[in-house]
Amino acid sequence: MEKLPQSLDPFRENVIVRLKTVKGHITGIEKMVAEKKPCEEILVQIAAVRSSINKVGMMIVEDNALDCLAGVEEGEPVDGKRFENAVKIIIDYLK
Repeated sequence: MEKLPQSLDPFRENVIVRLKTVKGHITGIEKMVAEKKPCEEILVQIAAVRSSINKVGMMIVEDNALDCLAGVEEGEPVDGKRFENAVKIIIDYLK
């Protein structure tokens, strides 16, 4: 198993914990499929994974958008290229 850097910031630690939870959830879904559980039960679990992944994605989008605009004092112009890039990332994610 890959070792993670010891000095992760709280945001990244939170993202990694959430992704590990999703990974475990997917393992559970694989087991459900192998055990021929009813499709309704499997689909409920898949919906839960999708929701979790969407939450992590939005956390990352929000963090990127905040980083893009970080350091801009009230009344100062926002760097157009950085802002354009943040909007593109958000749009690509939401597709």
